[in-house]
Amino acid sequence: MRTYVFPGQGAQQKGMGSALFDEFADLTRAADEILGYSIKDLCLEDPEGLLDRTQYTQPAMYVVNALSYYRKLRETGQVPDFVAGHSLGEYNALLAAEAFDFETGLRLVRKRGELMGRAAGGGMAAVLNASEPEIRTILARNGLDSVDLANFNTPSQIVISGRAEDIEAAKPLFQTGNHLFMPLRTSGAFHSRHMEPARAEFERFLAGVTLSEPRVPVISNVTARAYEDHLVKENLTRQMVCAVRWSDSMEHLLEHPGMEFEEIGHGNVLTKLLEKIRRELKSAGKARPKALEKAPESAVEMVRKWNDRYVIGSRFRSTTGNYGELETATEATVLFGHRAAVYMHGYRGYFDLRELEPVPAAH
Repeated sequence: MRTYVFPGQGAQQKGMGSALFDEFADLTRAADEILGYSIKDLCLEDPEGLLDRTQYTQPAMYVVNALSYYRKLRETGQVPDFVAGHSLGEYNALLAAEAFDFETGLRLVRKRGELMGRAAGGGMAAVLNASEPEIRTILARNGLDSVDLANFNTPSQIVISGRAEDIEAAKPLFQTGNHLFMPLRTSGAFHSRHMEPARAEFERFLAGVTLSEPRVPVISNVTARAYEDHLVKENLTRQMVCAVRWSDSMEHLLEHPGMEFEEIGHGNVLTKLLEKIRRELKSAGKARPKALEKAPESAVEMVRKWNDRYVIGSRFRSTTGNYGELETATEATVLFGHRAAVYMHGYRGYFDLRELEPVPAAH
């Protein structure tokens, strides 16, 4: 079995795609028309120094990944068994699965890049050599509850995201012992609750776009499992405010005997991450620590029972705050591998199932 993985923002580099633009001249022209500038000049020359700006980075990565995939198909004719992409790369995974065509995907990515590029006042940092429980405990003990865990790249490489001042306050907390703290070059708190305004606007934009059911299983950043056909739009919007569960995604794919991986696009960032994930799993002696094994199972069971009992549109009240009556907008789902939650219309966000009580029906 084979999985193609597509890199996202951060893997960009001047000169990428040099052998692709002329080979796929028609698609390159189509990209120029959609974007209003030369994608070839941006990637190869970057004359105005725009390649590292989010609104330009994301279309550039999408195009280079897409053309790399089309070349792979042309050379081998091999369609993968699974596809996955890191953050922005998930759009290329969906393209490879034929959920949309090249032009539609680029329009989505252009809008996503514009919305994320507008985000200001935020920051992100990679924390190395610390587990998820360690990071959550340190943040909570120091009053940094507004900082979210945004990327689970490997079991010991986790990215945090939040207001710039909170990320700065977290820095000395993760510069002790074996921990390492590496600020990332971004002005936005990507993959966190702070991207909710962008998520809401992207959701409205997606409403006018027609998507198809993926023809190849696409592993979702949000759930670390294959997309459900009817939830493509929902997962793409949730991805903006939810963590990228890359490590869990790779662990899930590694459970398939004989699985092989190939990175499609520029660079080898994901190949190196996969090597690190394999090493860390091997050193742990098992695929997943026993302490983490039970939580996903209990959350899955909770979600199953909830969806068996309640339909979308059911009304609830929060047991932890005065939010008035809330209405479920989706079925319940498992977030971050352990949290049973449901998206609410009245709140425009996710609630933990344990923090909700049903509103009695009127008689």
